[in-house]
Amino acid sequence: MPVRSETMPARLVPPTDHGYLMLAATVDRRLPFLPNSRRKAALLSALSGDIAQLEQVHGVTQALLFDARLVAPGMGHDLLRARAITPARFDVVVLIETVDPETAVTLKGGDSYRRLQDRLDSVAARTYELAAHNVRRIADVDHDRSSVFLFNFFYADDPRRLLRVWEDTAGWFVAKTALPDSTVFEPLPGERDDYGIINHASWPNFRTFLPHLILRPSFRRFVLATFESNCVAAQPILFRRVIPQQAVTRAGVP
Repeated sequence: MPVRSETMPARLVPPTDHGYLMLAATVDRRLPFLPNSRRKAALLSALSGDIAQLEQVHGVTQALLFDARLVAPGMGHDLLRARAITPARFDVVVLIETVDPETAVTLKGGDSYRRLQDRLDSVAARTYELAAHNVRRIADVDHDRSSVFLFNFFYADDPRRLLRVWEDTAGWFVAKTALPDSTVFEPLPGERDDYGIINHASWPNFRTFLPHLILRPSFRRFVLATFESNCVAAQPILFRRVIPQQAVTRAGVP
């Protein structure tokens, strides 16, 4: 059930044909914006090397590593509890883009990916793996900028409702926070579906959007109300990208 919108719908472009393999993990449980533990810092350094190797694998177009800065409280915890679904409290995400969805599935069995997965499994309290495809898109997320990156994990009893809710609310973020890009991932058939869709997006910095989420009454009156009226659990997490050392060296940065 949509709540009356105060903005125009977001202008969408066709989904991409790429595939996506995501590996998310819970490593540290720290307050927002605090420095990482030594254990997590060492893990991210090692994962950066694994990411650089994955980028050389045939069929991989991007391999990206993200470190959480703010794990937001989210909403819909009663619904998740009733369905025995663990809330998304991930503070590390690996996102691998492939030439097509089939390659994303095949990549799971590759040595480079399994080495990264084993390393993360050995440290994390919880991991979540998902092969997905793109089902909605405002624009490709620009990973070359030093941006704030969003992964928002959505659940509803009827997964088809999630895309309608995302479409109903995306225009608000474009109009009120100048959201430049967003890609929505949906699990491939046979994959885990704890979260029916995952929205990946970015903003140039926290000042671009965070004050609007705190101060604008329409965020609660429209966005959160639309989620609630449609029985949607939304679990947003904000990240910075971890740049592999090899990429920094190639860019000429000491």
